Amino acid sequence: MTAAAAARTSSATTLASNAFVATHIDAARDLGRRLADEVDGPAGFVAATRDGLATLADPAYLAGQRLVAPGIGPLLGVRLPLLESVHRALADELRGVRAARLLPVAEALARDPLRELRWFACWLLGRILPDDPERAWQALRQLAAEADDWISVDTLAATIGPGILREPYRWAELEQLVYSPSRWERRLVGSTVATIPFVDRAAGRTPDVAARGLALVGLLIGDPEPDVQKALSWALRNLTAVDPAAVTAFCRREGGRAAATADGARAWVVRDALAKLAPTDSVGIRALLAGVRRTPAAANTSAAAATAVAFVQTGRGTATPGTQPDLNRRPIP
Repeated sequence: MTAAAAARTSSATTLASNAFVATHIDAARDLGRRLADEVDGPAGFVAATRDGLATLADPAYLAGQRLVAPGIGPLLGVRLPLLESVHRALADELRGVRAARLLPVAEALARDPLRELRWFACWLLGRILPDDPERAWQALRQLAAEADDWISVDTLAATIGPGILREPYRWAELEQLVYSPSRWERRLVGSTVATIPFVDRAAGRTPDVAARGLALVGLLIGDPEPDVQKALSWALRNLTAVDPAAVTAFCRREGGRAAATADGARAWVVRDALAKLAPTDSVGIRALLAGVRRTPAAANTSAAAATAVAFVQTGRGTATPGTQPDLNRRPIP
């Protein structure tokens, strides 16, 4: 396909998307208002949400979601502007409603296999976190443990980020996940770090955010999973809005390590973050990484993996280098 043909296809797709949203936006808002009447009955709320969202589904969008997130679980194919409109209309109706009334609904949504309902649960949990953080975090942890696609992980990150900024000791939630055997929980670390500078442009851009974020990326860089690598490079790019000098120093150091050890996974993360560095810095780091490429089935060279393996070998049995131990055997960082 030529560039001109691709542009025409993209334009036609955008026009069709906009038309679908415009046609269904009033129905989405009406659904949000009607759902407020179901808030005291979790089972009824879930059923009404599922039935209502089904009327907003777009088969073309569903096909696109399955293309960009292969293996994703049950979906309806509701476009994000419509899903957000449902939530905003519901939120308007629920102003002043206490978290205790909302939590059972959020928990019920989180248990449903349909992905749109789980994403809706994330947004509701974000409203609940300030008033009932302990129970909301329990639900968020469960969603993280069950996540199996990048869309769900990144949706979770947008809720977890503000929760961490509100209660900074919650950075420990991410510090534990670097040792998870689930690539999706490890991706959640990078995605949350990437989200934090933009969910709150004051609290999310302090020196502490840069220091903690880079420390977490430093523990995971070298991870062989592409889904994790993409989140780590995203985190580095967004942390340049907080402390560009620290990110540049990090990329220079990790780039040197990747070049010295032919570590393609580490090199990919650094290379993908260079677009946000000053050209004078990125050119030199890119040259350093010339020829260092990812390879299939590469070992996990991250510091988190090395620490986890050492912990298992010395205290809880044996493990093969480059593998992840059981999640229930996480070392204390």
